[in-house]
Amino acid sequence: MEISTGLHIYDTLTRKNLEILGSDGSQVRIYCCGPTVYRDAHIGNLRTFLLVDLVIRTLRFKNIATLTVQNITDVGHMSEDFEEDKILQEALRTNRDPFAIAREFEEKFHHDLALLNISKSDIYPRASESIDLMHQHMKKLEDLGLIYQGADGNVYFSSEKFPSYGHLSGNKLQDLKPGHRYEFQEDGAKNFHADWALWKPAGARKDMVWDSSWGVGFPGWHIECSAMSLHFLEGHIDLHIGGIDLRFPHHENERAQSNPVIDDGGEAVSAWLHGEHLLFEGRKMSKSAGNVILLKDVIEAGFDPLALRFCFLENRYRSQMDLSWASIKAADKVLRRWRDKYSERQDLDQGPSEFSLQFIEDCHRDFMEDLDTPRALLKLRALEKDLTISDLDKRSIFQGLEPLFGLDFQREVSATVELFSSYELDLIELRKKARAEKDFQESDRLRELLNQAGIEVRDLPTGQEWSRKK
Repeated sequence: MEISTGLHIYDTLTRKNLEILGSDGSQVRIYCCGPTVYRDAHIGNLRTFLLVDLVIRTLRFKNIATLTVQNITDVGHMSEDFEEDKILQEALRTNRDPFAIAREFEEKFHHDLALLNISKSDIYPRASESIDLMHQHMKKLEDLGLIYQGADGNVYFSSEKFPSYGHLSGNKLQDLKPGHRYEFQEDGAKNFHADWALWKPAGARKDMVWDSSWGVGFPGWHIECSAMSLHFLEGHIDLHIGGIDLRFPHHENERAQSNPVIDDGGEAVSAWLHGEHLLFEGRKMSKSAGNVILLKDVIEAGFDPLALRFCFLENRYRSQMDLSWASIKAADKVLRRWRDKYSERQDLDQGPSEFSLQFIEDCHRDFMEDLDTPRALLKLRALEKDLTISDLDKRSIFQGLEPLFGLDFQREVSATVELFSSYELDLIELRKKARAEKDFQESDRLRELLNQAGIEVRDLPTGQEWSRKK
């Protein structure tokens, strides 16, 4: 019997708000497309990853259990020119082992999630450790006559054999033209130009290759999520989460690969949740524009990383968001003020008032209505200004809402945790080394870099000490 959660989400497939149900009768099964670990996740990626956390917190607030899987793409994600795997490209550029690179950025990904109070998923399967699952999934598709091996050695999915292809993204298969940058180029090896590769031959490639019944090679990006999501969530996904940029072709292809192999012949995914694009100061973030912002940049600017979380909550997840340094600064100021006012815990002998409980329930209802976090935050802003409400009730409300918002409302300002990025810690260590080697010119240069990052360094007889400027 399905679990009714009361949480309604805008479903990309049906274009309507759907209630999220726990189809196995005990929990809500959630899958989120995770990072490709060849570089740091930027703040646009983090906005998408926050969606998983918001869903989890909303459900757990009602004591509804969740099982969450988020994959780690450490092989198979090709560059846009399809000449090289993104991780292998980075390995070639830096002359490093590709798996060492993957593990480094995977660790950084988890570090960033922790700084943003993003709940950990239950399972983080790595693509490189799930090759057998992909082969098993491909064999099922092969038995159904849905895949074929081209003259070029690639194993392709036959898109024309999946009648509802395009329903998720709105694209029509017959309108997809050869030469489209998402693998839809014509090279004579495919039965139809919109077919995509599930397995690619190794060719001259020596790293990150595996044996298979289709020859030595490596997986395509799309098959990874189909195989891992259905395996670790036991055949059905109640809610699938990702950025809007993944809707096509990644999620469209994933749906085509997943639906045919499930037992009931229906949809493998009950609801698709997509977060919209993030702009920074009016422009799309890109390397060429030089405006790719990382979480460490926010910290180096002297802001609490949860100020970024606050900014995300102020904007509806399915609306394009234009973030700026000014908005992060304003959020940081509000967050510090609220902590200063409401960090004192209420008397443990006195429970929350009826008013407080109702206010908390109203905020939770906003989350339940398609994650309307801006509306819930407006309630808190109005609460702060309302002089008719006692400070005791206000503290009770902020305390009660902490598990939902995840903004550390109860953290005392005087007890703010010092947060330093890996970049800052590297500078501190390099300066320590420069001082030991009596390279005072380099020491002064590094002190200035730390000063620009908002960190004050003091040289004492016992060594250097540092703290973030207030």
